[in-house]
Amino acid sequence: MLIRGGILVGERDVFLGDLRTDADRIEEVAEKLVERPGEETIDASGLYVLPGGIDVHTHFDLDVGFAHASDDFYTGTVAAACGGTTTIIDHPGFGPQGCSLHHQIDLYHRLAEGKAVIDYGFHGVIQHVDDEIFRELAELRDEGITSFKFYTTYDYRLHDDGIFRLLRVTRDLGLLPAVHCENHEMLTFLRNEWIREGKCSPHWHPKSRPQTCEGEAVSRVLALAEEAGNAPIYIVHLSTEIGVEMVGFYRRRGHQTIFAETCPQYLLLDESKYDLPGDEGLKYILSPPLRKPRDCNALWSAVSSRRIDTVATDHCSFRYSVEKQLGKDDFTKCPNGMPGVEARMSLLFSEGVLNGRMSARHFAALTSENPAKRFGLYPRKGVLKAGSDADIVLIDPEITWTMKQGFLHENVDYTPYEEIPVQGKPVMTISRGEIVMRDGAFVGRKGRGIFLKRDLPIFARSEK
Repeated sequence: MLIRGGILVGERDVFLGDLRTDADRIEEVAEKLVERPGEETIDASGLYVLPGGIDVHTHFDLDVGFAHASDDFYTGTVAAACGGTTTIIDHPGFGPQGCSLHHQIDLYHRLAEGKAVIDYGFHGVIQHVDDEIFRELAELRDEGITSFKFYTTYDYRLHDDGIFRLLRVTRDLGLLPAVHCENHEMLTFLRNEWIREGKCSPHWHPKSRPQTCEGEAVSRVLALAEEAGNAPIYIVHLSTEIGVEMVGFYRRRGHQTIFAETCPQYLLLDESKYDLPGDEGLKYILSPPLRKPRDCNALWSAVSSRRIDTVATDHCSFRYSVEKQLGKDDFTKCPNGMPGVEARMSLLFSEGVLNGRMSARHFAALTSENPAKRFGLYPRKGVLKAGSDADIVLIDPEITWTMKQGFLHENVDYTPYEEIPVQGKPVMTISRGEIVMRDGAFVGRKGRGIFLKRDLPIFARSEK
């Protein structure tokens, strides 16, 4: 395949040029390549040619006990591919109490195999710590699981002593721990208080998980990481101005390797969504919740200045007409999460690149190169250069459209981005040399995605 005359977003620069693939790899990239006999040629004139998106925060086939996510590894990866994403790394849900680290990884291998249409990996999930868990960390590292998530809230949260012990071990093993930061005691007290007072509508969801709930937990985890020998750490779905400030404070101390992720919902949506008429606010119940406009602005500033390294989605789809209705009389009964895996690339290109908040090169770093480096996929993924996987997305910057649920492939009955105007749209997605989306239509094959055994993370931060 020869992709000709596109705006190539390379690892160091952006230029008009050609790209050739050979089987599942990129063979060469140059300003001008000569067409070979029998070669499929794609005219990319006027199109941005970018490394395929890598979404390192999805929740496909998630079982939360009282509700099950509506996207599995087939529908979820179809949606991802149609949105320009060629790789996902999924966060498994919790397993039974006391289970091994292998328990959920083995389960998710069964859930994804034969379904995924693009390449995929898994993070480990840590529900408790002991010597056996630490032994398994080393085993799973050798099996290509090189990142592990823990929580400071929910039933299987880790307490400070467990976090401290864990971070010392992950530091020594070269692993990257990812953490969901909220103060469990604060949010539990507030949730219970609002319900006792009959304050049960979605309006009270963000008030039960205030900005300081995130900021305190971010600060506490980073303090523990510093004392644990400056253990590298990755903060998922950062949603607040105070969270950004805490990351900046510990980075300025000059010792730690700290990575931060945010999501499109925290850049583009705010807590006014919880006051929509009827029970429309249920669509936006997720944790952490949507925040105030000043938090959105602070996050955009952090993205633009490279203080936030990655934009992922935390895609976790529950149907508004079914699972979300469990919370219509009590917001605490509503399953947390909302869809976004298909919308990410379009929204960030439109609001970021075309609105002047970032360059195309920076966009590629946020959506592909940085995730690849952080999670052990670079240089196989995340960059357009010879020898890398032929994971490519072509974006037409001239297409103007309106985001609507009916245009998307996610297996859910709403999108939180309904009626948002968008400029720029992925028109072709290529996964390992195979076209899987063309002009908005999925043209790939069920089960063609492969499990990725990941290398150790690259901890050096890029300022490009």
